[in-house]
Amino acid sequence: MTCLVGMDFSAKILSSLAKSFEDEYSKDDGLSVRNLMLLFSYLCIFDVIACDLVYDLLSVLSERLTELDVSTVLTILQCCGMKLRGDDPGAMKDFVLSIQNSVRQSKLRSAGREDGKADLHSKRMEFMLETICDIKNNKKRSKEDPSQHTRVKKWLQKLKSEDILLRGLKWSKLLDPEKKGQWWLSGDVSSTAGNVEDVAAVISKEVVEAQKLVQLAAAQRMNTDIRRAIFCIIMSAEDYIDAFDKILRLDLSGKQDREIMRVIVDCCLQEKTFNKYYTVLASKLCSNDKNHKFSLQYCIWDRFKELDEMELSRSMNLAKLVAEMLANFSLSLATLKVVNLANPVEMTPKKTMHFRMMFETLMQKEDSLMWNVFTRIAGNPELELLRDGIVMFVRQHVIAKDAGKELAGKFKIAKKALDNSAGVLM
Repeated sequence: MTCLVGMDFSAKILSSLAKSFEDEYSKDDGLSVRNLMLLFSYLCIFDVIACDLVYDLLSVLSERLTELDVSTVLTILQCCGMKLRGDDPGAMKDFVLSIQNSVRQSKLRSAGREDGKADLHSKRMEFMLETICDIKNNKKRSKEDPSQHTRVKKWLQKLKSEDILLRGLKWSKLLDPEKKGQWWLSGDVSSTAGNVEDVAAVISKEVVEAQKLVQLAAAQRMNTDIRRAIFCIIMSAEDYIDAFDKILRLDLSGKQDREIMRVIVDCCLQEKTFNKYYTVLASKLCSNDKNHKFSLQYCIWDRFKELDEMELSRSMNLAKLVAEMLANFSLSLATLKVVNLANPVEMTPKKTMHFRMMFETLMQKEDSLMWNVFTRIAGNPELELLRDGIVMFVRQHVIAKDAGKELAGKFKIAKKALDNSAGVLM
């Protein structure tokens, strides 16, 4: 559901789970608490939440270490203990030291008690420590069944579930009644930032080379607060997920969000060599909001008009950007309908070189992927001129220039896909 709906779905489920846990814990309902923690643990196993949130809850439980806390710690560790160790061994080591200290203090407090309940509690703590030591020493507990997890994870990978991992959360944040906006998004920029200027101000404090970045933004003609904020986020992000989250937090409205794709394309074209980072980020944004697809398409059309005056490196970067966006299905070959590929007058030397690079890049992809790209525009009467233009251009300017004849087989697949009137994917 999170893959289909968005991270806000899992965040709200998680917040509800935390509240239910605290309610059932206050009632001392061991069965309900155990079931909730099993659900919580499996959210970690299947990468809905990162291990840091689980470690944070374990830290909360280890500080109190009541009988119910001990049972809860055992439930979590027996279910996802080995994954926690694998994800962050350092945090596991810190947790072991912390809980060992808590157990020692608990034993000192109960040293004067000799009733059966205290003895039972002591035995449970000993069993908990044994379980923790087994995990620390990489000894799997019998209750774990990784083979079952692997099968489900393989299925989830088809949904690109790695993109929806909730990071940087604290247990106290889940219980905070005052949380607002997209509170589940991690990062240095506050989710309650009300405007672009606030976000830009936070970034300028956190980025070590902020002044250099601002100067670079000015050199790249990022002449508005919006463009500068987007530029700084893209260039300072740890990865495309970090950039994606921070761009969403700008909360641009109306025509403002059109600047996002324009800045991404500008940055891509400025690179000395092509960088796929921009295509991955653009694709992520397009999958999140279809309006970005339209913005990207119009931006590319504007760039097509500049090809005759464009520097060679920028033209090549643009060609590869379009090819990659076609290959990941963020764009369709129908994007080329504004270009008359069959017209020798319109196809100037610079334009010919540009579109040749684009088709060469695209035709180096896997056969099945290339089939799917070309068959998307098959069977549509309105795109007949485009299909004919593609065939003519590729035959004259790509295949004819292919000395090794490596792309001849690819051209046959592309032509067959364009003739596939049923439009059925291979």
